Amino acid sequence: MILLFRSVVLLILLSVTLASCGCRAIRRFGDSRQSIAARRLSGQGFQAMHDGRWEVAESLFTDALDISQADDRAHWGLAESYWNRGDKELAAQQMEQAVRLSAGDPRFVGRLGEMYLELGRLAEADQHSQMALSGSRDSPEAWRLRGDCLRAAGQADEALGAYHRALALQPDFPAVQIQAADIYRSQERFDRLLATLDQLEDSMGADKTPSRADLLQGIALRKMGRSGEARRSFVRAGQKDPGDAAPHLELAMLALDEGDFVSADLFVQTALSIDPAKVEEERWATIFEQQQQQRLAADRNPVSTLNR
Repeated sequence: MILLFRSVVLLILLSVTLASCGCRAIRRFGDSRQSIAARRLSGQGFQAMHDGRWEVAESLFTDALDISQADDRAHWGLAESYWNRGDKELAAQQMEQAVRLSAGDPRFVGRLGEMYLELGRLAEADQHSQMALSGSRDSPEAWRLRGDCLRAAGQADEALGAYHRALALQPDFPAVQIQAADIYRSQERFDRLLATLDQLEDSMGADKTPSRADLLQGIALRKMGRSGEARRSFVRAGQKDPGDAAPHLELAMLALDEGDFVSADLFVQTALSIDPAKVEEERWATIFEQQQQQRLAADRNPVSTLNR
């Protein structure tokens, strides 16, 4: 009788154990199916994003997260969708989720750092740039972010060092080459600026380089007294980006250097029609007044001008 009782108890315990394992297996199977479904929607979302169908992409990423909040790629995709439509704080929040769920994937960490930097959250951006490098020191994107953070902090030489590390890993990296060239401009190292942009032009072709590269090239050439080449660079920059007033203002400065006030005024008027705030910010009314006063003083005293 005792043996029969023990056998019954063991059968009951075994049944309970098997039922429990079965429930866990069913739950795992259900979770797996949810994860697969969410990943499939995320994949469709990235395809829509790459095709430029941002509203469709955002809807697909949202649907993926409705199925599974644990899909790090869906959070990443939704972050990019929010960023594209200008909801940048929301984008950063979604990217934070992607970083957490991916256990600190260096790609996600770096992208979050870029978002923080553009939002003006420099301390967080700097921290994430170092985290991204800790996870992947052979990533040119991580070195680029490090350089951008250092530059934003006013450490130009250190930023150049980071940009050079990025270029050692990826020699053709237009965004980094332009950032480095801009630092050379601020340091008046015009030979280095031109050498950097020559490499960019060799890899991309003059017609495909960003307008910013042509603008920086023109500034260096003007400072070096190569007016004709500078003019061609500024014209090319204006053609590539008709919505940028800067090339027209640089052409105006070039005209002033040559004493051509009529042409300078025309270039400034063109810049005014594109971006009045930039013209006012750079105080072009004051520049014209100073230049005209200098010209009048020179006309009144031609002897001293000749002696000079």
